[in-house]
Amino acid sequence: MEDNTGRIYLVDDQPISNFITKKLLELEGYKGAVIDFTDPTLAFETISEDENALIFLDLNMPVMNGWDFLEAFRERNINHRIIILTSSISKVDIEKAKEYPFVQKYMIKPLNKKKFAEISEYLNPPALATRS
Repeated sequence: MEDNTGRIYLVDDQPISNFITKKLLELEGYKGAVIDFTDPTLAFETISEDENALIFLDLNMPVMNGWDFLEAFRERNINHRIIILTSSISKVDIEKAKEYPFVQKYMIKPLNKKKFAEISEYLNPPALATRS
């Protein structure tokens, strides 16, 4: 039977950031698939084929940064739900993220238990099952 909770994708060029996020999801009881990428271009090609995904996206990455990633989703009219998880505390970045309706939340790394509580609503199957 297919898991209807959808998949969570972690897109961050820093393997340790993906590891921390993945471990926290596991510790907090998330049972769905968590797939991590350090190559945003490969991540984009894979995720754009999915129909039911939640993405944790870093902004500062080489080759294809988070903004390029978001623009590519907008151009292809892909509306996966995205949580920006970045080290950028720039007010300009925080405001720019609001221009993308599929960005659900902007969070500063690293994810921790307190921050996890703020996003737990996005991990529930009904939220993942709906698509804009």
